[in-house]
Amino acid sequence: FDHFGVDKQIKSSLGRTVSFKNGAYLIIEHTEAFHVIDVNSGNRVKLGDDQESNALEVNLAAADEVARQLQLRDMGGIIVIDFIDMQSAENRQKLFEKMRSAMELDRAKHTILPLSKFGLMQITRQRVRPEMTVTTTETCPVCHGSGKADAAILVIDKIEDQLEYLVEEKKIKYLVLKVHPFIEAYLKKGFWSLRRKWAFKHRIHLKVVGVPSFYIYEYKFFNRFNREIESE
Repeated sequence: FDHFGVDKQIKSSLGRTVSFKNGAYLIIEHTEAFHVIDVNSGNRVKLGDDQESNALEVNLAAADEVARQLQLRDMGGIIVIDFIDMQSAENRQKLFEKMRSAMELDRAKHTILPLSKFGLMQITRQRVRPEMTVTTTETCPVCHGSGKADAAILVIDKIEDQLEYLVEEKKIKYLVLKVHPFIEAYLKKGFWSLRRKWAFKHRIHLKVVGVPSFYIYEYKFFNRFNREIESE
């Protein structure tokens, strides 16, 4: 799964935002009462095209993707789709017919209503199997979901405090500090960098290594054998 990126494809296909054509995308929200799908044109703008024809093209492409997502996720109950507004009754009818055509292969029982005057389309669909739900969000490793993070300068102080503990209490003289590349750049900035100051102050060998997979304030100390040193 990792080699072929299957997990990444599943999460991108079943996430809240689904891209489908030339920068256009869907936003899919689930509530207790019904599902809401919002169609957005994104950056898709063709020079020389009027807004109506541009909206029609995006809406027709969105109809195909909506039909695909309904089956992929097996979304049941009431689905409300907010298409891009169109003024032409003919274009609105084209979209309705396109949606019916796109849903023809759906084996679940469904009913499609024409666009309302507000540009909303309502679909009722019977669920064939348990709804596919894949969590595509993660708790922020920096703030742990609180929405607040420590000031950057305090993180540097924490690193230095742990460094002093490892040197003074555990008598370790060779250390490898692994941090996010941004923090690495800050610690190595200038000839008389913080890394050099700390190494000179504590008379130790200190190596700083940037790890792109670390979150911004994550840091770990390792010994000369590349074994992580647990803090107490």
